[in-house]
Amino acid sequence: MTPHTATATRCTAPPATSVYFPIQPDTLEPIVDFARFAQDMGVRRLWMGQSLRLETHLILAALAARVPGLPLGTGVALAPLRHPYQAAIEARTIAGLSGESYVAGFGPGAAEFQRMLMPEPYSRPLGVMYDYAATLRRLLDGEQVVQDGEFSTVKGALLPAPAPPVEIGLGVLRPGMARTAGRVADVAITWLTPHSYIADTLRPALAEGAAKEGREAPRVTTVVHVAVTRPARNPLRAVLTAVGPHLGSAHYTDMLRRSGLRADPKDPVQGARTLLDSGVFLTGTPDEIARRLREHRASGVDEVVLNVCGVYFTEGEKAAMRDLREVLEAEASDV
Repeated sequence: MTPHTATATRCTAPPATSVYFPIQPDTLEPIVDFARFAQDMGVRRLWMGQSLRLETHLILAALAARVPGLPLGTGVALAPLRHPYQAAIEARTIAGLSGESYVAGFGPGAAEFQRMLMPEPYSRPLGVMYDYAATLRRLLDGEQVVQDGEFSTVKGALLPAPAPPVEIGLGVLRPGMARTAGRVADVAITWLTPHSYIADTLRPALAEGAAKEGREAPRVTTVVHVAVTRPARNPLRAVLTAVGPHLGSAHYTDMLRRSGLRADPKDPVQGARTLLDSGVFLTGTPDEIARRLREHRASGVDEVVLNVCGVYFTEGEKAAMRDLREVLEAEASDV
């Protein structure tokens, strides 16, 4: 199936709009279709989260060989799964194979996930991610790293290899991680974050962390879930399918409460209604969604990543790509 061939003309998406591959695939073909569609639509970047089926970085490396010339990024991969030396090699490999810049986005994962892999979860997740990102940066910059630290040991450098630039991203939900990202990351990657919360809470924290290191604050990339309103479509079902586990998670619901929204990990259904009512999960006509996306940009978001996960899982690939196409075309006409 190749739904990206449905139009004969190329759409040029706004320069700061990207798309998110919404599933953990079992084969390469779904993401190849999606990537070709994204390339046809002229998006800035194709993002993918952590897949525990086919591994994310292996998928992206294979994808880069099949669909070269498309910038890629992880939003976010889980740091407990890989040593920073291995992460640096993988990131540079994907950049080299794609021929484009790459964003290596990482997060610590939930404590429950950490317990699956380690005797104890991270005692200081912020310290872990600072060291992880800083080590990645030094390795990718060609430095000889000698570090026998609390969180990882590295004694060496990457062998030289040509590749486009690799940027380091950190997943950011709350002010502590925002300050950490401000100190060390190129990109702060947010998920389910209200645009007002980004403007009032996260961006000041990013600036605070950056000032501590005497550097510029990282740019903000935010993943925005969208679903076009259509007859017989159940938006509440789409929300719960896409982010139900997040709405049952303590750290996501804490972030939403900090932003002033009602969210209780014991009541994901009410949380889903809150996301719809507040516009964190965007619904409406393509033009209405495009207008609401402007609010994110006005709040200091540098890159909006459209995620149609809820539609993809409930109605399939073709319906999800239809939504993406219509929203991207509405955004392009709104510029």
